[in-house]
Amino acid sequence: MKIIHFSDTHLGYNDLDILDENNINQREADFYNAFSQIVEQIKTIQPDYIIHTGDLFHRSSPSNRAITFALEQFKIIDELNIPFVIIAGNHSTPRTNLSSPIIKIFDNFKNIYTSYNQEYKKIEFEDVVFHTLPHMNDDTKAEDEINLCEQNIDTTKKNIMMMHCSVGAWYLMQEFGEWVYPTHKEYIFENMDYVALGHWHGFGAVSVKGTKQKYPNVFYSGSTERTSLNDKRNEKGFIELDIKDELTVEYKQINIRAIREKEIDCSIYEESIEQIDNSDTKDAIVYVKLTNLKATQSIDIQNSQIKELFPDAMSVNIKREFSKSSDEKTIDDIEALSLEDYFLEHIKEDSLDADDTKEYDRLKHKVKELFSLYEESTNDTV
Repeated sequence: MKIIHFSDTHLGYNDLDILDENNINQREADFYNAFSQIVEQIKTIQPDYIIHTGDLFHRSSPSNRAITFALEQFKIIDELNIPFVIIAGNHSTPRTNLSSPIIKIFDNFKNIYTSYNQEYKKIEFEDVVFHTLPHMNDDTKAEDEINLCEQNIDTTKKNIMMMHCSVGAWYLMQEFGEWVYPTHKEYIFENMDYVALGHWHGFGAVSVKGTKQKYPNVFYSGSTERTSLNDKRNEKGFIELDIKDELTVEYKQINIRAIREKEIDCSIYEESIEQIDNSDTKDAIVYVKLTNLKATQSIDIQNSQIKELFPDAMSVNIKREFSKSSDEKTIDDIEALSLEDYFLEHIKEDSLDADDTKEYDRLKHKVKELFSLYEESTNDTV
């Protein structure tokens, strides 16, 4: 029995305010592209079943474009005549009962089976039972649903448990309303042929509580793209598993936009700049860290200068890490004591021609006048 397991596709996510050639947010398009790649893999692999463990959409009320894209892709999958089981995650579950769960729109597809009502649902086929536990807003009721799952294990068939939650604190995403699976119920995993998890965005087997040992049959497939620049993983994809006499799990990567980390040591700024390698940054998200930076030095290093080092990158994100020493002013000191000087330096460096001293002097006088008025108004309110 061959099964494709993927999760956390977050359709409709967008970021960075960059548009592609179709005037669609480029990061949003990246998520659609990742999903399309998996659909193409499904066509090739032709598994017996397909499972998705939550967060199909990034929001519980996705955009029309995200919904349209999903319907088009689900139509393609449905026509393959492969049973496709999907559960709701926390991002696609309304916080109140007044709203209808978005994945309900797939209920009328012939080969698609949904689970979204924050309750256990048994989805059964001739050779396998899928025990689905979608995201639960109410932890107090969740244990009753887990008990129903345990009671419905069928020893004459394969048993697949599907959940969208954190199994242990290590897999928390620090999001509102996360569901944490109770540790005293982890013994149920041993009675399952496979436990398919969603929510955590990295691929991997889950650790047994209090040990470094991994459950051999409990896996997060991870997300198909990054919903945060804090996620530095360049490997995203899905799981292809085979359940025969024993379980085999194979991780399949897809092609995603690269994220590249670069470091500039500001204690040797010019030398470090010369050593920058930008050969792997074409169309990538570049994350630049300025280290050993002095507060006074930071004024002279403009973000635009750094971005020019990576002309072919899709975007460049810059983080400044200031060196700490007793004889240096902190950045707070600089902001508090020389905001006026900083502003003047900005005008001098970025807005004027070096020889245009007359215009600079005019603006300098105006800036000093404005700061003087500001100080007077501040003193009047004290």
